[in-house]
Amino acid sequence: MAQLFPRKANALPALSLLGALGGGLFLVLFVWYYLSPEFYEVGYKPEQPVPYSHSLHAAQLGMDCRYCHNHAENSTYANIPPTQTCMNCHAQIKTESLALLPVRESWATGKPVEWVQVTHLADYARFPHNAHVAVGVGCESCHGRVDQMPVVYVAEPMSMGWCLECHRNPEEHLRDPSLVTQMGFNEEVRASDESYDAYIEANLRRIASEGIAPPENCSACHY
Repeated sequence: MAQLFPRKANALPALSLLGALGGGLFLVLFVWYYLSPEFYEVGYKPEQPVPYSHSLHAAQLGMDCRYCHNHAENSTYANIPPTQTCMNCHAQIKTESLALLPVRESWATGKPVEWVQVTHLADYARFPHNAHVAVGVGCESCHGRVDQMPVVYVAEPMSMGWCLECHRNPEEHLRDPSLVTQMGFNEEVRASDESYDAYIEANLRRIASEGIAPPENCSACHY
């Protein structure tokens, strides 16, 4: 009886297995990269109801982050500033600006400006701002150089791996707590090998003397 399939058909099972393995590997890599915070969160830059420029307020005017986000030092959450904070200045400055019309309307009606949240943390995780600010984790370490952002955007992935990297090597991320809002600090300490080595050594001494021990157990960050 003549063969129904050519001899090269014997390779089909092996090719099918290789295709399945290759497809599975591709799927894993696709999910690992394209569904990671590094891909779909970093760079997120929503349009706000008022064009607030951090580069103008934080850099050119030299405003401290804590003037607007005044709960960051004492609360687990860093607040979005109320309209009152904006009007402390804008009751006298740019009082006729069309861009600031939503702020004036909010002040007149008592209805808050509907700012769009930029940084999102998973509901099952917690990040206490006050604990991090107290030990000297700078604002720019998590939020990037906001003083260079006309429109603020997500600068870091805020993923579990990213957080654990800091917890495992805190000496690379700490500074004097009085300097937490200083922008450009990270670049300054990394300007040369000598300055960076001195920075690391000073932080290691501080960690030992103050008993700073960032937790790595699940319950520290997850509800």
